[in-house]
Amino acid sequence: MNKVVVAGGGVLGTQIGLMCAYTGHDVTFWLRSQASIGRTTPKIELYKKAMLDDLAAAKGFIGNPLGKLLYPKGLITSWDGITPEAIDELIAKGEKNMTDNIHIELDMAKAVSGADIVIESMAEDPDAKIDVYEQMKDLLDPDTILVTNSSTLLPSMFAEYTGRPEKYLSLHFANTIWKNNTAEIMGHPGTDPEIYKKVVEFAKEINMISLELRKEQPGYILNSMLVPFLSAAQALWAKEVADPETIDLTWRLATGAPKGPFEILDIVGLETAYNINQMKPEAQDPDSTIHKIGLLLKEKIDKGETGINAGKGFYEYKK
Repeated sequence: MNKVVVAGGGVLGTQIGLMCAYTGHDVTFWLRSQASIGRTTPKIELYKKAMLDDLAAAKGFIGNPLGKLLYPKGLITSWDGITPEAIDELIAKGEKNMTDNIHIELDMAKAVSGADIVIESMAEDPDAKIDVYEQMKDLLDPDTILVTNSSTLLPSMFAEYTGRPEKYLSLHFANTIWKNNTAEIMGHPGTDPEIYKKVVEFAKEINMISLELRKEQPGYILNSMLVPFLSAAQALWAKEVADPETIDLTWRLATGAPKGPFEILDIVGLETAYNINQMKPEAQDPDSTIHKIGLLLKEKIDKGETGINAGKGFYEYKK
């Protein structure tokens, strides 16, 4: 698959596009507006720098017994026998690929023309996804594969709107894709098994570990475990049991985990957390804890405190 189109320039969409470009694929970001370009372009530069910085930092792990655990696995395909010179070559090639292979297009027809695969990475809003699919379905080439990076929604919810249900499935990535290089692949009952196999191979092409799901599962494997964990932490906050810092400290000290749930929420992004929260039926009940969580998240979002990319979420970060 040579030409990749990413629909959306959010946190994960940007990372997905850069990872595809890094591995030599031609990448076009389709965005809705000039304002979207203004939001996406800084993200592209931010994550490109982060990826190259992590490559450079990996030279310091050579000779360290922990190096095989710490190196960015999406950027260096094998740690065995790696040298500083080899990493320098990866840095030079990666910087060139992530500069030369990235394009931005507002015209949907131009963006998707000739695409081998389109990766939809829009907000977790079912109506918005359906709207994009219905706009796109008559513009795609007959052989183009369409996948969604939805974190929580099932592909069977949208297959009929795509115009190519047999060529539609889910391909879900974890945040900091170049280090946490997982790709969860989930079809729906109408997905062509041969198309599924092609997506498995595509994930490998972009240096991901392909994690194949045998059936549809809301939240896939990762978020089936992660979302309840983050929801439990947010419930403690909403009920005023403890503040986010204390909740995080408790988790880190008691489990040895490197990050607490609110630190993870800052990485995920509070807008994503809010959208997931609002899809729960209890969010409409003003007496529910879920409703209170939504109000608290919205308050922070309205102040621009949307997470690490904004410089502030539950914690402050240097931009």
